[in-house]
Amino acid sequence: MQSFFKVVLITVSILSKLFIKNRTEYAEPAVRRAYGILCGAVGIFLNILLFIGKFFAGTISSSVSITADAFNNLSDAGSSIVSLIGFRLSGLKPDPEHPYGHGRFEYISGLIVAMVIMLMGIELMTSSVSRILHPESTEFSWLTLGILIASVLVKAYMFLYNSLTAKKIDSVAMKATATDSLTDCIATFAALVSMVTGKLFSWKIDGWCGAFVSLFVLYSGFNAARDTISPLLGQPPSAELVKDIEGTVMAHSGILGIHDLVVHDYGPGRMMMSLHAEVPSSGDILELHDLIDNIEKELNQKFKCEAVVHMDPVQNDDEETNELKARVSGIISQIDPELKMHDFRIVKGPTHTNVIFDVVVPFKYKLSDAELRAEIDRRLKEYEDHPCFAVVTIDRSFV
Repeated sequence: MQSFFKVVLITVSILSKLFIKNRTEYAEPAVRRAYGILCGAVGIFLNILLFIGKFFAGTISSSVSITADAFNNLSDAGSSIVSLIGFRLSGLKPDPEHPYGHGRFEYISGLIVAMVIMLMGIELMTSSVSRILHPESTEFSWLTLGILIASVLVKAYMFLYNSLTAKKIDSVAMKATATDSLTDCIATFAALVSMVTGKLFSWKIDGWCGAFVSLFVLYSGFNAARDTISPLLGQPPSAELVKDIEGTVMAHSGILGIHDLVVHDYGPGRMMMSLHAEVPSSGDILELHDLIDNIEKELNQKFKCEAVVHMDPVQNDDEETNELKARVSGIISQIDPELKMHDFRIVKGPTHTNVIFDVVVPFKYKLSDAELRAEIDRRLKEYEDHPCFAVVTIDRSFV
């Protein structure tokens, strides 16, 4: 197995050297696109060869699982074409109708591949149920055996090849293609088991093997679809990315905190982000503006994105404000440690003080917005030495 893995690594390296310029710059859109097109072309070639071999093997052995698997390989060639086209279209430049580019074509191609996987699972289940109800013997031949073993090895190779590429370029579409190759490998192995056991023990388990494989194919197709639908609908950024962004911004002296971070994914390498950076209200406005500009430029270069940073002046040198802020922060932590506060300020009046701030609340929180506001206001009013009223804005986190 280790030797087989080394063979895959060597061939991936050779092909990428031959056809991909700057092949180690995996984050570059042009390099990602080149990898996607190369994998699609390799998939088309190998799947057509497998279809020819399996169709011949299924015909001479009268095996429904082998024949169905042959047409599955033909559909895989179509899936590889879809993947290739998806990567090609994702590289189109922005235009007036699509100012954020066409990067999501990659996700769409991955979703189509996932749909094809599930369709083949349904068709294989139908054929398998028919064979279970009307079992037939599977004819054995050494030629068929050799074709099936070769098919298992080729599909295992394609799975590893696509998996390694998907990991390098961080592509859900390529991951879906790798999943497709894995399901084919298992389906072919099940057909191999069916034929061998039929020869050795006269067992008619072709339909049962096909049914088992179809369930696995459906499950794999569902997972692949979920992985591609999530970025299309809009998913939060990874915890690692959020931590990296926060660390980058907070590394600049003069930044007191950040909040309202939003990351929009318009396809791999096409990210937009916005955030609010808290700065001292007593600072020089021109110096602070220059600081924010530098942070935006650093974010753009480091994450290859379009970053917008909103400057939030906060008062951090007033004793009364700091005292109330610490008190409110303690109240919120007592209610729930997951709650977070930002944009804190006060407005003093002759009879009381309005305490104004935002609270970031998790989705599906146990308290409604009105209940949470009432609870914060109630606890704040317990401090009779300083009558205050809470003016709370409820936020939902996008990260």
